Amino acid sequence: MYKGKKIVAVLPAYNAEKTLEKTYAEVPKDLVDEVILCDDASTDNTVKLAGELGIDHIIAHEKNKGYGGNQKSLYNKALALDADIVIMLHPDYQYTPKLIPSMVNIIGEELYPVVLGSRILGKGALKGGMPIYKYIANRFLTLTQNFLIRYKLSEYHTGYRAFSKEVLLAINFNENSDDFIFDNQMLSQIIYKGFDIGEVTCPTKYFEEASSINFRRSAKYGMGVLGVSFLHFFNKLGLLKSNLYK
Repeated sequence: MYKGKKIVAVLPAYNAEKTLEKTYAEVPKDLVDEVILCDDASTDNTVKLAGELGIDHIIAHEKNKGYGGNQKSLYNKALALDADIVIMLHPDYQYTPKLIPSMVNIIGEELYPVVLGSRILGKGALKGGMPIYKYIANRFLTLTQNFLIRYKLSEYHTGYRAFSKEVLLAINFNENSDDFIFDNQMLSQIIYKGFDIGEVTCPTKYFEEASSINFRRSAKYGMGVLGVSFLHFFNKLGLLKSNLYK
């Protein structure tokens, strides 16, 4: 709990057996009330290990639903548990759980209803081993998004995020894609609804066991990001009406 607010951490997992224990060990159990892991039909022993570690709630998809589909299951479960603050943390240990107290504090003190762990503030991305082509793409896409969405973030592509319950209830995240573009659609919805977003500097680690998409998937993701940004832009102008923003 944080000042009477229930804190829930959600972990979207896919073949996370090698890194899950290390990630979970750093989750501050004195602050986080419950942890939910959703396994997206992994081919390793992620679900078995999650049970052995004593994770509070384990959701196991029988078929792979995709990164976005995984998050939908997690957020719906967190809301069903009446969470007040929800932190989305990848169990691949690319982001440190040690930032959870800072992110919870920002939301719990009602400074911002959304907090992102940014790899771009400071030198976290390149220092942590982000491939140069991904860094350049990140900077180009973020610049374009800031222009089209009329907001200013250091990056839209981090997977480390925290939300207040009010934000999750206000946006239509179940309408979003089941693929990687889900994250960008969510931020677009949040900004469209008028919620402010805070950012904290986040170190990151790129290593063999950390999840990452290949160049072809990255290119597809980049095109999807531009599509979301233009959709946001034209909806704001009243030229389109997408279900994403209802």
